[in-house]
Amino acid sequence: MLKITNVYPLVLLTIFALIMSGCSFQKPDYLKMISPAELNQLMQAEDIFLVDVHTPKQRHIKGTDLFIPYNKVEQHIDKLPSDKSAAIYLYCAGGPMGNAAARTLRDLGFSNLSNLEGGAHAWGKAGYAFE
Repeated sequence: MLKITNVYPLVLLTIFALIMSGCSFQKPDYLKMISPAELNQLMQAEDIFLVDVHTPKQRHIKGTDLFIPYNKVEQHIDKLPSDKSAAIYLYCAGGPMGNAAARTLRDLGFSNLSNLEGGAHAWGKAGYAFE
């Protein structure tokens, strides 16, 4: 006969594993997540189109081309590249607003979208510059 005290830790571990697996972020197939180091390397190698989508305004990463609130992307489409396959790099403070902006941009026909993983917080923690 199995003792209840032996089963209890196993049940707790199973419940914890199920909760954690349900909380993980599912990256959409239309969005590339990019680390601060990768973004910095790209910015050193080429001229990229970098957009801060955080609201309210925050300190911008040095080299940011445009500030557009994540929830007003449609209102600023004229400021975005006319070539909808051009690379657009997004960031916010932590990541979620960048994901929301990418979803809107995808719905508007843009296809080459990247979001800074961890946002401006991760950028600063990695020691990179702000304006």
